[in-house]
Amino acid sequence: MSQVHSKFKVFVGNPTADNSIGDLGKQIEQFVDDSKVAPKSIGIEYLESTKKLIMTLGYADNQSYTPVTIACVSLGKVDIAQDTSALEAKMSEVASKHQNLICHELYITEENEFFMVFMGQRS
Repeated sequence: MSQVHSKFKVFVGNPTADNSIGDLGKQIEQFVDDSKVAPKSIGIEYLESTKKLIMTLGYADNQSYTPVTIACVSLGKVDIAQDTSALEAKMSEVASKHQNLICHELYITEENEFFMVFMGQRS
């Protein structure tokens, strides 16, 4: 699966009480299903000033439709001033619980909680 793409769709929403992505994942999945596009990448940014999440989907509309799932997992509070190998191990651990991953993204809340967002091919 080639990751080459030049189209983007932007989604804006509020994190849930536990700082998860809320319904943004479902919105992306629905857009992919409705538009029959080939999703290639995701991006996410938490805007502390507005307490909003902005997610982007990179996709191609000239390739085969691929249904996807979006999942968000908390990695907990992480001190990156320490050895980053613990963070790497946690990222690998949570990724191993998901199948057919296409890509991932990381975002950090103002409370220093790390979240991994995964986009995987839906079977």
